[in-house]
Amino acid sequence: MRQNHQYDDFDATELFCPRCRQAVPVRKHLLLVLPQGDKYDYRCVYCGFSVGEKQESGSTPTIFVP
Repeated sequence: MRQNHQYDDFDATELFCPRCRQAVPVRKHLLLVLPQGDKYDYRCVYCGFSVGEKQESGSTPTIFVP
């Protein structure tokens, strides 16, 4: 049986903010670059409060060049 991998990865566009007390748009910020994948933080666009985290397993390494 062949599995449909159409929904392997999601990015949040809105999450509940406890400070604003409502669902708000969020911005995704890179926190850490780890060997097992990149770690991201979701922050409220209005107050900047952290409302969630996500870790993506990277198939290709992220390279930062100064």
